[in-house]
This record gives sequence, C-alpha cells and structure tokens, in this order.
Amino acid sequence: MKDLLFSNWHIMRIFRLAFAVFLFAQAYYTNEWFFIAFGLFFFIQAVFNTGCGPTGCTIPKK
Repeated sequence: MKDLLFSNWHIMRIFRLAFAVFLFAQAYYTNEWFFIAFGLFFFIQAVFNTGCGPTGCTIPKK
C-alpha cells in the first residue's frame, strides 16, 4: 500500500490530485456540495493510480 501511494507519480496523476483539490475548494466556496462527488472521483483516481493509461481506455487483447 505504501508503494502504491508514494511511487509512480506522473503528470496526469498530479493533475488529477490538483483537480480534486480544486473541486473540493469550489464546493466549499460556492456551497455547491455536488462538486464533492466529482472531487472524490478524481481524488480516488489520483491516490490509487487508476484511470485511463497512455494507451487510452481500451481492454488489452492479450
């Protein structure tokens, strides 16, 4: 778990984390609490390094 959280940070993973923080801040400042759901989506993708890779969201054929 420690390796998953602290290794393999790339620009897209950092962008997802920054976007999640931005959405959390927007939810707080505008009192539009549905932004938290979108923020959680991107936060979970950033923390667990999930989402589409460099080849897109295709299923591997092998």
